[in-house]
Amino acid sequence: MSTTLEGSGAWHPQTTGRESIAVGVSAAIGRTPLVRLDRLFPESGIEILAKLESANPGGSTKDRPALAMVRDAVASGRLRPGGTVVESSSGNLGVALARVCLEHAVRFVCVVDSRTNGTAVAAIRALGGRIEMVTDPDPETGDLLTARLRRVERLLSEIPGAVNLHQYGNPANPAAHEDGTMREIAEATGHRLDVLMAAVSTTGTLAGCSAYLRRTSMDTTTVAVDAEGSVLFGGTAAPRPLPGLGAGVVTDISRTVDPDRVIRVSGLDCVVGARLLAEREGILAGASTGGIVHALGTLVSDLAPGSRVALIVHDSGVPYLGTVYDDSWVRTTLHAGPSDIATATTALRTLARRG
Repeated sequence: MSTTLEGSGAWHPQTTGRESIAVGVSAAIGRTPLVRLDRLFPESGIEILAKLESANPGGSTKDRPALAMVRDAVASGRLRPGGTVVESSSGNLGVALARVCLEHAVRFVCVVDSRTNGTAVAAIRALGGRIEMVTDPDPETGDLLTARLRRVERLLSEIPGAVNLHQYGNPANPAAHEDGTMREIAEATGHRLDVLMAAVSTTGTLAGCSAYLRRTSMDTTTVAVDAEGSVLFGGTAAPRPLPGLGAGVVTDISRTVDPDRVIRVSGLDCVVGARLLAEREGILAGASTGGIVHALGTLVSDLAPGSRVALIVHDSGVPYLGTVYDDSWVRTTLHAGPSDIATATTALRTLARRG
């Protein structure tokens, strides 16, 4: 293999034969595997496909919108080398943005709250990001997300030239999933997909996927998996024990989405689904994916035999080893012991049996 030096001052590899080398880690984002899950619910009579967004370089689907939003801000001139991005995140987007900002020679300040996984916080710091921790809910709404957004506003007024990418309303967020996530799923399935299931928070993934489905006239039912206590899609606000699923405010992007069905899951549902996916398929996924697995189990009886269902594995379960996969945390936070988890798992497997 040889290399050439172009006018940009960067070395670009020239590939020969079947060799292919990505130029920079961002070039490895996307084209994640779509795998069939035959052992998850073996008596369901449906085909289950998992889009492994956890295989992205940053370990989550948030790599896609992070790169898209930063590139958009740079292209528009709002963000320049040496500038600062200030963004609210429950963890995954923060990790993704820390790396992308590093690549673009931009400082990054991430506003998180006390529910954010310690692993995600450590990763953001390791990638050069600055952490702003919010510990108290907003006094008016009692919501931590609202408190995070207020902190973002304060920081924008304090840091000269700081930019907020506003993941909750930035069109580049869903566009990354329309042109990436859903297009990849559609092409891998020959554009034949009966059901798409995605967890919602900003709702960027579902919004982008839905836009692709509309544009290509695919006859696919969309299912939004939301947290109990989330206000999205008419939900009622209540405390949510797990980050990254649901929202305490109605996001701008969510107003553009009209899912065919909304299924709300509890914290224990997420634990049961995530652990079942790990035990049955060897896929260690995060809390939101656990919620999708649980929702799918309850949905089986409503699906026609032979239905093809795709679910998004939004992130890796590694940051959740001390929460979702830890019996002590589950007992303390969700007030459920191993016997409760076993009972709930048996009930879910029973629901997912056809006939």
